[in-house]
Amino acid sequence: MRIVRDTWFLFVPRLQATLRNPIWLLVDLSMPICYLLLFAPLLASLPGGLGIRGGALMTFTPALLVMLSLYSVIFAGYTLVAELRQGVIERLQVTPVSRFALLLGRMVYHVAILLSQALLLLLVAWLLGLRANLAGILVSFLLLILLGVLMASFSYALALSLKNEQTMGPALSLLTTPLLLLSGILLPLDRAPEPLRLLSEIDPLKYAVDVARDLFLGNVWDGKVLQGFIMLVSLALVALWWAASTFRRAIA
Repeated sequence: MRIVRDTWFLFVPRLQATLRNPIWLLVDLSMPICYLLLFAPLLASLPGGLGIRGGALMTFTPALLVMLSLYSVIFAGYTLVAELRQGVIERLQVTPVSRFALLLGRMVYHVAILLSQALLLLLVAWLLGLRANLAGILVSFLLLILLGVLMASFSYALALSLKNEQTMGPALSLLTTPLLLLSGILLPLDRAPEPLRLLSEIDPLKYAVDVARDLFLGNVWDGKVLQGFIMLVSLALVALWWAASTFRRAIA
């Protein structure tokens, strides 16, 4: 198919540029690894475990994968705005490349980087003693793909709507901070005050964290896992439609 070929054509140069300078892969990984090394041991010593199932690593590692998908992909729109301003997208428009592939190629790149970073994070967790369900880990990579598409699409749509990197930074920070705190990534929300638990019910990251933790415990066929996937697929499709619509208007 043409769109697959064009997407691959746009994906490969970006990947090659990253492989020539892989330091940025480690920069994005630095925060989750610091949390894994410095924060996870604190969870194990909390009185009563605070609702932790399967131990600190089993609870915290899948949550860190969700955190990684947030911080590794959510700023993807910065480069898109810069390329539009510099005329890079305009020059590609005169080629026979599919217009949707212009967006999809960079999205596949960000998802591929996310998966490689997740693999490195899991390797560090395994060295620390993590022993999770193998089938659950494999399915969790499908979850990360969904999150990557969702985060990248939202970032592209927001960037193309604002068309200003200086405005986009504070807007993303204002949005991602409460989403992170209400998702239960740092601490399970089982014993949180009732208002916080109610607010967390509208946080899509909370469902992603719950699904990831269930998968690591081996609950691959649990009904809550299926419901979480359905919700995230729906959100990813809506975000992808929004990104495609704003991109089409931006290059019109």
